[in-house]
Amino acid sequence: MRNSDIDQLVDRSGIYVEFYDPTGNRYGFPTFPYRGAPEHLATVRQLRADGLRPGGHDPIAQILWRHRRQRRVAYLYDRRLAKPKRTATPAQQAAIAAALLARRTCPECEQVKPYYIPRRYGECLDCHQGRPS
Repeated sequence: MRNSDIDQLVDRSGIYVEFYDPTGNRYGFPTFPYRGAPEHLATVRQLRADGLRPGGHDPIAQILWRHRRQRRVAYLYDRRLAKPKRTATPAQQAAIAAALLARRTCPECEQVKPYYIPRRYGECLDCHQGRPS
């Protein structure tokens, strides 16, 4: 699970790459620098963008980088083990639609508004107008 580009760079120039540890000796987990992971590894967001999900398996590597003097981490999953994203059933989609409609229906005037009713008021903006908050 090595990155040949980074291996060649290290061999040619002899530079030290802080977050490159494909064997996991230094960090206890295979580690790659930002944008340095092999192509078959992806984060959860990258899998989602491709219509996939991790499929229940644990991460097999990580990406480490520094951001504002703080060390950040992103876990990587194998694309070959990923499964297609699950789709909601028609009953689940109907329940979601009903819940979203309820969030847009004013309990005072019972009108459906084009926006969600603010929870801080408990009613639509037209009903709330003129009352102190």
